[in-house]
Amino acid sequence: MKKEKKETEKTEKQVEETEAAEVKEEIKEESAEEKLQKALDEKNDQFLRLYAEYDNFRKRSQKEKQDIYSSSKADVIKEILPVLDNFERAASNKEASPEDYQKGIEMIFNQFVQILSKQGVESFGEKGDAFDPNIHNAVMTVEDDSLGENVIAEVFTKGYKLGDRIIRDAVVKVANS
Repeated sequence: MKKEKKETEKTEKQVEETEAAEVKEEIKEESAEEKLQKALDEKNDQFLRLYAEYDNFRKRSQKEKQDIYSSSKADVIKEILPVLDNFERAASNKEASPEDYQKGIEMIFNQFVQILSKQGVESFGEKGDAFDPNIHNAVMTVEDDSLGENVIAEVFTKGYKLGDRIIRDAVVKVANS
């Protein structure tokens, strides 16, 4: 009986040790799970911070873009206002002779051309230029032996470009197309 008791005690100790080992293993597994959860939470927090930072950058860039657009628009209008003032002066001067009006209109026109030039705007589409369908809009054709083939015979409205960007096509009559 004593032997059985010792064996039972040994078996109980083994069972207890096994159970303790299993509990320790579960604790280790939980701590591994906790570590993974902690790492996941940390990465999720980093992601959220990065997303918030990007969203703030996007909003700030959009606001800066809008501010630049508004500012440049105001600068161009500020350049044009003196031309408007000169037109008002010319319109209110009822006593001027036709020659004076003509001279005033030419001065205003030159002032306006200078403003456009200062802004980098160039005109194109002159009579005698070669026709280019990418920048010219042909609304008429004419047969004329004195002009070459696909040459601009008449300009109805000039074209304008800013750098390489076409603002408005030139409307032209093309000879011998």
